[in-house]
Amino acid sequence: MSCNGCRTHVEETLDKVKGVSKATVNLDEAAAIIETEENIPIEKFQAALEKAGGNYSIHHPGEQPKNKEDKKKKTAKGKGTGTFYCPMHCEGDKTYDKPGDCPVCGMDLVEEQNLFTASSEQWTCPMHPEIIEDEAGSCPICGMDLVPKQANLSSEEKTYKSLLKKFWLAMIFTLPIFIIAMSEMIHNNPLYDIMEQRYWNWVQFALSIPVVFYAAWMFFERAYKSIKTWNLNMFTLIGIGAGVAWVFSLIGMLFPAVFPEQFLSESGAVHVYFEAATVILTLVLLGQLLEARAHSKTNSAVKELLKLAPNKVIKIVNEEEVEVSIDEIQINDILKVKPGDKIPVDGVITEGETAVDESMITGEPIPVRKTKDDKVSSGTINGNQSFLMKAEKVGSDTLLSQIIQMVNDASRSRAPIQNLADKVSGYFVPIVVIISIITFIVWSIWGPAPAYVYALVNAIAVLIIACPCALGLATPMSVMVGVGKGAQNGVLIKNAEALEKMDQVDTLIVDKTGTITEGKPTVEKIGSFTDAFSEKEILQYILALNTNSEHPLAEATVNYAKEQNTKLLKSKDFSALNGKGVEAIITDKKVALGNPKMMDYAKASLTAHMQKEAETYQKQGKTVSFLAIANTVVGYVVIGDKIKETSAKAIKTLQKKGIDVIMLTGDNHNTAQAVAKELKLADFNADMLPEDKLHKVEELQESGKVVAMAGDGINDAPALAKSDVGIAMGTGTDVAIESAMITLVKGDLHGIVKAKNLSHAVMKNIKQNLFFALVYNTLGVPIAAGVLFPFFGILLSPMIAALAMSFSSVSVIGNALRLRTKKIE
Repeated sequence: MSCNGCRTHVEETLDKVKGVSKATVNLDEAAAIIETEENIPIEKFQAALEKAGGNYSIHHPGEQPKNKEDKKKKTAKGKGTGTFYCPMHCEGDKTYDKPGDCPVCGMDLVEEQNLFTASSEQWTCPMHPEIIEDEAGSCPICGMDLVPKQANLSSEEKTYKSLLKKFWLAMIFTLPIFIIAMSEMIHNNPLYDIMEQRYWNWVQFALSIPVVFYAAWMFFERAYKSIKTWNLNMFTLIGIGAGVAWVFSLIGMLFPAVFPEQFLSESGAVHVYFEAATVILTLVLLGQLLEARAHSKTNSAVKELLKLAPNKVIKIVNEEEVEVSIDEIQINDILKVKPGDKIPVDGVITEGETAVDESMITGEPIPVRKTKDDKVSSGTINGNQSFLMKAEKVGSDTLLSQIIQMVNDASRSRAPIQNLADKVSGYFVPIVVIISIITFIVWSIWGPAPAYVYALVNAIAVLIIACPCALGLATPMSVMVGVGKGAQNGVLIKNAEALEKMDQVDTLIVDKTGTITEGKPTVEKIGSFTDAFSEKEILQYILALNTNSEHPLAEATVNYAKEQNTKLLKSKDFSALNGKGVEAIITDKKVALGNPKMMDYAKASLTAHMQKEAETYQKQGKTVSFLAIANTVVGYVVIGDKIKETSAKAIKTLQKKGIDVIMLTGDNHNTAQAVAKELKLADFNADMLPEDKLHKVEELQESGKVVAMAGDGINDAPALAKSDVGIAMGTGTDVAIESAMITLVKGDLHGIVKAKNLSHAVMKNIKQNLFFALVYNTLGVPIAAGVLFPFFGILLSPMIAALAMSFSSVSVIGNALRLRTKKIE
């Protein structure tokens, strides 16, 4: 279950099972408490849930449902997702494990894309198609060379081809019906020279059967299902409108005597509406066909990402090059990447150097220079030199797979603005049906002759022109295209709410290290305050402490110590204090390294001389950490971290957009002031502990600000989670990324400018879609009802109404697709 609609549906279904006194369902725990008069087998509940529609399963606590196990096995093979979702997200982010119609709105379910669907290539024999191999070779039966097997059609393509086939069949049969019906307008109709009108009515009836009972039968099935489950939707209106026209015509042919004279033609035959029913159904089919084609374009960003993974890879086995499938790569395998090749998995270069084009996942066009020990990511493209790499992340763990999964999840999420559309849609269909009935009554009583004919035609037009589908698609289509656009530009959106909130942000909090600065600190100086310890010995203690730390500054000191061939001392009882520093026992002495707060904690006093020495470097924007041994400060380390080239420009752009930018850092005041001065930042806070950053976010929120927080470290995670929009640097820690709503793959502040521009463009697009859908229905329904007839003599044919309805949804999708060309730099 994914939403309260699911919970209510399941609760009502379980309540209806014979013998159940009361069923209470908890959405968060995905659990049901069922009170029964007698013991009821679990299979009975499962059968009831399956009958009620949806992919719900029920099982005893501690057990796993069979269908989930099956799905896990299927996914593990990596041959396709087998995961489908409704493009209108009727039940939130709920997914289904087989294709079909959405149980709520009746629309065709869309298949989720993943990396595996594009990564496996199979080979077959042209003479013996039953032979399928994972690699090229010869047929074991006839010896012929195997050829690449045609990839299976995606769910979208199958739907499109099926609809296309049905549309052309409907066209073939509808066109003669339309010609026969329209010929009635011709004076001395030549067709009546061949046979009477009543016989032509039978010809229309015969031609309509393939259209109604084959090509468009799915619309009636969906309409029936919608009424049965009371999830009224577009297909309810189409089914009733076209169904009434067709059934009326059939009864009119079989029993003409039961109808008033108004319905009879000069020949005494009842005027039939087979052409209205079939033309309506054919035009709706056309609309569905265009929608299916448009849907495939909305997730084109994911499809483009899928193309970034190669099918084949060169693996080094016993110093020989062997070509293998990407599915066969395992962690620690050594792979060779040739010039121009796509990098297959995440890993580290072990031999060689090159320039890598990372634009497809960061949005930055300039190739990045990579040498030994540098990390490379799946989907990026090698430059003009070969290199060897060690695989570190494979399959679904690679950056490319995670990006694709995040885009899929975000595309299925619901923006808060969609609640408005959902609320309107809930009342929409019943209101339209009531308006249709009122239209029939009004025209029957006060309409001109033949009043009943006018009443019937206008009532059908009202049902047909109304389009709740356009209203339902307005938000999810824009979100899907926007999220894909972001992914192509290195901005990963966790959910639709993040897009909506980002557009409202007026205050941005940024961390310093790794966010404003490059996050690649380097040691610039080791200093000693006493003759008892040389600089070399101080570096030994720093190395012993920081070997156990994951902090970026610690990594810088460890790398520096290794370059100096520093001897590693043994340490024990290591502990890290967030926002202060680290401590451990080394050579039986208590040793601490960190900022002045750490020295206070270690009960080691800083003299005025020590503080003045540190200030000299801090005013240059450097970070100084002090070393205390046995409660005495003995030395220090100076670490520099270059400000990213894009930081100043990005901050200036954001300020122009009216966003207040505040820098929060755990570093000292002097260092923070130097950085703030260079970036022209008026507002900053130094010496901030994780809880201080959290309190600052809360303080700003209480004053009415909408706060975004950008950071990359574990100490940023609480503030990231608390902020309205958490923005993590993709170069940061997994904890920070998990806590954030937006992740910047490249990890620089210019990504925030992109995120802000993207969110504004998406929200503007959603509002345009909602306005179009609401105005369309607000104007369309009364025009179809005939409000313009007394003044201008204008009536809307049900066939024109069907055409307008079909294109309303396509227009909404078309508007959403404009986001693909939007520049967000």
